[in-house]
Amino acid sequence: MGNGRGVQFFSGENIPLEMHKARMVQRLRLPTAEERLENIRGAGNNTFLLRNRDVYLDMLTDSGVNAMSEAQYAAMLMADDSYAGSETFYRLEAALREVFDKEYFLPAHQGRAAENILACAFVKPGGVTVMNYHFTTTKALITRYGGSVVEVAADDAIDPRAERPFKGDFDLDKLAAAVDRAGPEKVNFVRVEAGTNLIGGQPLSLGNMREVSAFCRRKGILLVFDASLLADNLYFIKTREAGYADRSLPEIAREISSLMDVIYFSGRKLGCARGGGIVTSDSRAHAAMRGLVPLFEGFLTYGGMSVREMEAMAVGLRETLDLDVISQTPLFVAALGEELEKKGVPVVRPHGGLGCHVDAFRFVDHLPQDQYPAGSLAAAAYLAGGVRGMERGTLSEQRRPDGSETFAQMELLRLAIPKRVFTLSQIKFVADRLGWLYENRRLIGGLAFEEEPEVLRFFFGRLRPVNDWQERLIAKFRAEMPNGL
Repeated sequence: MGNGRGVQFFSGENIPLEMHKARMVQRLRLPTAEERLENIRGAGNNTFLLRNRDVYLDMLTDSGVNAMSEAQYAAMLMADDSYAGSETFYRLEAALREVFDKEYFLPAHQGRAAENILACAFVKPGGVTVMNYHFTTTKALITRYGGSVVEVAADDAIDPRAERPFKGDFDLDKLAAAVDRAGPEKVNFVRVEAGTNLIGGQPLSLGNMREVSAFCRRKGILLVFDASLLADNLYFIKTREAGYADRSLPEIAREISSLMDVIYFSGRKLGCARGGGIVTSDSRAHAAMRGLVPLFEGFLTYGGMSVREMEAMAVGLRETLDLDVISQTPLFVAALGEELEKKGVPVVRPHGGLGCHVDAFRFVDHLPQDQYPAGSLAAAAYLAGGVRGMERGTLSEQRRPDGSETFAQMELLRLAIPKRVFTLSQIKFVADRLGWLYENRRLIGGLAFEEEPEVLRFFFGRLRPVNDWQERLIAKFRAEMPNGL
């Protein structure tokens, strides 16, 4: 079997097949165990604060670190540097029309900049934004403008072992109840996130999106779609949802778009280039947002983006409609997940998009949640193999106004797999080191804050281990691998 879905070998083994070849490489270095201990201490046990030169495999995020194609690099040479009316803008606008078939395009320098424009335009103090699940920057911006967030995913969306294929779907009864409770006039908008980031990259079905859209139109509520992880979601609709196996990706993308009033995206994810934007055919919504672009971003035909990145994004958006391109992350996520499961490591099921998500609740079930188990596991994964993942748990939440902790519903270590970046041997290396770590999981201890920012603390907060567990973990590693890295 081919066509971007992996291949079965004569041995019977299913192996993800790279649909590309490497033509440019970046040198890597694997620091020694002792160096890794020094590095994580210097970073305040926050993987965001590690220097990239000290990281062997950077699985922090897929944002802005996907490998670009030769066609994207070639397109960058065609960029028009004009401040206003650049031809580059119109080429990007045309690509967005091909994908989404929306009339208006407002550029922004990245996804959270687009979120800021949306929040500024539509969030009213005391208003409610209803969504399947929140994302960190989305929630922070909505609350900053005086709104609140209500999540209406189904109960099993936060169960790592539930096997439902579209765990990102809205619970339609919860959606109706949330709107009735607030009153439709108090709902700022309903937000749909494709590939729910904080609960394991779980997709939504197109059938569920259709029902959410019909509900919002009956109630007169603006429907906003975060398309940053659309590529993975397209793959899952085509391969998991009944009736879509024979539908083309452009057809699926346009059907999704037809259901939404406003679509925004991070180009760092969707187009594999640094930037972002908002598209809509709603003239009133466009008018409400347009004046905010020059206020926050730049002129209307560049929006804070480099024109070279815009050219690359235009090509990347078209490549999003190629199954051989968008299959790469889901296939390699599944490959890593299966390797980890062979070693007993608990991961989120079914395997989703963006990255493989390790269930820290089960991995370090001896740690109390106020010692940040997912953050501790992220630090331990770096110690075990120089692998930089991201905490997606309580550290990624923000405290309540009274200073009390908001405990996350899931504690996950996200091992992101950018498109066309890692080899299968590197995937197996990660599984090997996480497998060893799982065997020695009782050595992992907790973390406590030393420096805690008020907003988005997971980006630059600093923590300390609650005891000497890191030294003991490295001692165990060195005892078993006296000459190993």
